[in-house]
Amino acid sequence: MYKQPGKIALITGGNRGIGLRIVKKLVECEIEVILGVRNPVDSRKAVEAYLEHAKIPVSSCKLHYEQLDIGNMKSVREFATKIRAKFDKIHLLINNAGVMSVPFKLTDEGFESHMAINYYGHFLLTHLLLPQLRAAGTAECKARVVNVSSCVHKIGEIDYNDINKVKNYYPADAYNQSKLAQVLFAKYTNLMFEEEGMPVLSYSLHPGVVNTDLFEHSSTNYIPWVRALLFKNPEEGSRTVVYAAIAPKLETRGGCYLSNCREAGSHRYWNNSVQCEKLFKFTCDTLGIDDFFYKGK
Repeated sequence: MYKQPGKIALITGGNRGIGLRIVKKLVECEIEVILGVRNPVDSRKAVEAYLEHAKIPVSSCKLHYEQLDIGNMKSVREFATKIRAKFDKIHLLINNAGVMSVPFKLTDEGFESHMAINYYGHFLLTHLLLPQLRAAGTAECKARVVNVSSCVHKIGEIDYNDINKVKNYYPADAYNQSKLAQVLFAKYTNLMFEEEGMPVLSYSLHPGVVNTDLFEHSSTNYIPWVRALLFKNPEEGSRTVVYAAIAPKLETRGGCYLSNCREAGSHRYWNNSVQCEKLFKFTCDTLGIDDFFYKGK
């Protein structure tokens, strides 16, 4: 934790759970924060109440709240258009919002909800904000994209024949697939940033098994005392995310996967450039992206 005035971070979610604690840490570093949230009015109330309880003067914080439904690609595009109009630079993009083990549902655009919210929306947002990330990064201090994944990505599989799990839906499989996609996305984009000479780094991480309402659809909801006893609390869960976003020692470690603020082992496909590229191209085709690394604004 160190002061970084002048930097701008964008986080999806951020109004509850570990996101709320991430925002607190960022403002303590004097970083300006943009929150992409479903309900900006309610989110502002929640964040300000939390910061005041933590004895952080809200008047000293630079916070912005913009409406975003990360699982809706139309909303993502509208959100990105607003951000590009207001901000020339984004130093940190923290892809944090997510769902876990929710009942089967296809979005209006026909995407399974875990993939839409956890992966597709963040993939598209990263693409649309690349000009701001490139403008913020320097050779000495590159911009960063941080994907909040999960350790369960290690048992995930990308089912290209039934990516939306229409034929056989099991919530855990859908969640694991989306988390694996986030990790492979971070690895591949970092390789391409290097190849293209872009001053941007990508990371993925496991924040820990954290006691938040992410577990509301899991079996642990029936025995909440187990979560309180065995899981990390949200503050602890926020630490690896912030570490990935600001730690100077990671400046030369782009593409790595982190757990407990350390580099950790990942899925067998993590170091397989063919598999990473396959998913990347599949996703571009799915979302209608012709040139992910475009140089325009």
